[in-house]
Amino acid sequence: MLWTAHVYAGGQKEENLSHSVKAVMQKSLSDSAAPKLIFSDSQAGQAWLAEMSQRLQKRMPDKAYREYFLTTVHYQATRAGLDPQLVLSLIQVESAFKKYAVSRVGARGYMQVMPFWVKSIGNADHNLFNLRLNLRYGCTILRHYLDVEHGNLFRALGRYNGSLGRATYPI
Repeated sequence: MLWTAHVYAGGQKEENLSHSVKAVMQKSLSDSAAPKLIFSDSQAGQAWLAEMSQRLQKRMPDKAYREYFLTTVHYQATRAGLDPQLVLSLIQVESAFKKYAVSRVGARGYMQVMPFWVKSIGNADHNLFNLRLNLRYGCTILRHYLDVEHGNLFRALGRYNGSLGRATYPI
């Protein structure tokens, strides 16, 4: 029997961005630094990585990839001023940790980024299935929506998912 996972996410609405917002978002995307854990001490970082790695083991059996994924999530979330746990939760809901997930409206990758963002703030050669780029876009976009909504997480997630104004986050 063929089983397909449903991907419900990614109905973000394309909006006109001011030149200053577009510039800030483009600058955020241009970072090409290698991902690293950002903790006050390395023991805390290794403990977090071990715990999260254990939790994701069934979804991502390859330990090296799983640890790279988690390190990248932590790095991109932290540099965008987001809680890495929030980003992991969003990935779980949006794509069920499937790298090549495509929603019914065309959102791509782990964080279900809409392709219009590449045109709006990125470069034409950006591949939204690339782990680092997908997480960089997703975290940058979520940070933008949190700023637009003055820190209101419910409304920011509604914008991210394209469900702003609905009582519940569609899953």
